[in-house]
Amino acid sequence: MTELEAVLLVGGKGTRLRPLTLSAPKPMLPAAGVPFLTHQLARARAAGVTHCVLATSYKAEVFEEYFGDGSALGLELDYVTETQALGTGGGIRNVAGLLRSAPDEPVIIFNGDVLSGHDITAQVERHRKTDAAVTLYLTTVDDPRAFGCVPIDGEGRVTAFLEKDPNPVTNLINAGCYIFRRSVIDEIPADRVVSVERETFPALLAAGERVQSYLDGTYWLDLGTPSAFVRGSCDLVMGLAPSPAVPGTTGASLCLPGSQVDPTARLAGGTVIGARARVGAAAVVDGSVVFDDAVIEPGALVRDSVVGCGARVGAGSVLVGVVLGDGADIGSGNELLAGVRVFPGAALADGAVRFSTDVTS
Repeated sequence: MTELEAVLLVGGKGTRLRPLTLSAPKPMLPAAGVPFLTHQLARARAAGVTHCVLATSYKAEVFEEYFGDGSALGLELDYVTETQALGTGGGIRNVAGLLRSAPDEPVIIFNGDVLSGHDITAQVERHRKTDAAVTLYLTTVDDPRAFGCVPIDGEGRVTAFLEKDPNPVTNLINAGCYIFRRSVIDEIPADRVVSVERETFPALLAAGERVQSYLDGTYWLDLGTPSAFVRGSCDLVMGLAPSPAVPGTTGASLCLPGSQVDPTARLAGGTVIGARARVGAAAVVDGSVVFDDAVIEPGALVRDSVVGCGARVGAGSVLVGVVLGDGADIGSGNELLAGVRVFPGAALADGAVRFSTDVTS
């Protein structure tokens, strides 16, 4: 297997995932029992990557604190911190000094918030075979209006980049994994904001360079919203999204070391119960992510939700499509429904919030 190197763009603030990202950057939020970034790094290693550079910014210190030199994953990791936002292209250019690839060799670029099952090795092979300047992983979506659309010709060459077009001409979208010829990275302007989608890729097309597509219709998910984050974690637990980093066998739930689940409680839908978390008698936790040290008290129902570190869900409370920040305290007999976000440390008294609903277990 040919050795490769990669860049992971992990500098975003993850504002769509607040309040979870108030305490940790998005790639470090636990998905299926480990920081999401672990799954990306493990898949990169499985594809032959040996050296990765993490392009960090927001809460940059936590990445190196957790992953260190990368040896636990069989990788060599380096870290570069942006002192000001540089965009996707600027962020890639900012790490160029730590890359070792020769000018004609491929470098893999991963967006830090995409969970995919696409064949990275096949994408690299397509890049080499077509001698492309850049090869983009594309996938199809039902509604491409919120994404960058990428029309291609009969040979798979990219013909244009259409950012968030209200009338998209194709349902092919940029899926967030690129193979760059190393020399193309070095040609990106340094020390300023650069968007690969709006500047780098269109400039390559205008210059007659080959920008190639790699279309893969397997699993793909942008984890940028709370509902998508929960879905991605659950899909990893259930084996619907592939990753060599899931700690344990796939199934209906994953309970981390030190967690306590009452025998009468029910876990389903790819739920994760974090380390030292507790789930009380007759509670139901379905399709949810419960972080370390959280407490779900007897008779509570938690569905399609995230319960932050050390948060408490009181007896008989109902949470559906809710995000609880770290240390939030939801008293007994409350009902919180889709879209509710409770910030870290906030507290609700017993029975303070109730909606007219027909939520069943």
